[in-house]
Amino acid sequence: MEQSTPPPPPSDEDREAAMRIERARDEAERLAASLTRLWDGVVDAAAGTNNDDEHDPEGSTLAFEREQLRARRDQVRAELEALDLAAERLREGTYRVCERCGEPIAPARLDARPTARTCVPCASGARR
Repeated sequence: MEQSTPPPPPSDEDREAAMRIERARDEAERLAASLTRLWDGVVDAAAGTNNDDEHDPEGSTLAFEREQLRARRDQVRAELEALDLAAERLREGTYRVCERCGEPIAPARLDARPTARTCVPCASGARR
């Protein structure tokens, strides 16, 4: 029976990237919780009235707030998914590799945007 070789321990760079991703994920989760509380407040406020959003001057404000919160909540959910994918790519060893061209992604780009999946030239359209 063949024994498999254990994977090498994570590098310092990998540990730092994992911490960056985790910090960003924690922040996004806090924001998601805050947006959920705001959403619940707006929904509760609208439920306590018989406002006709179309004809009541305040109704349009509530509708606008709901849509703003919904859009922001969707953005945060997408960010959480992107952070989960970044953590998976880190575990698989593909985190620092551009998904489009296969070249390395600059460390500064990953520091600024831990969810980046492409290098700057590919993201800007400079590389075809």
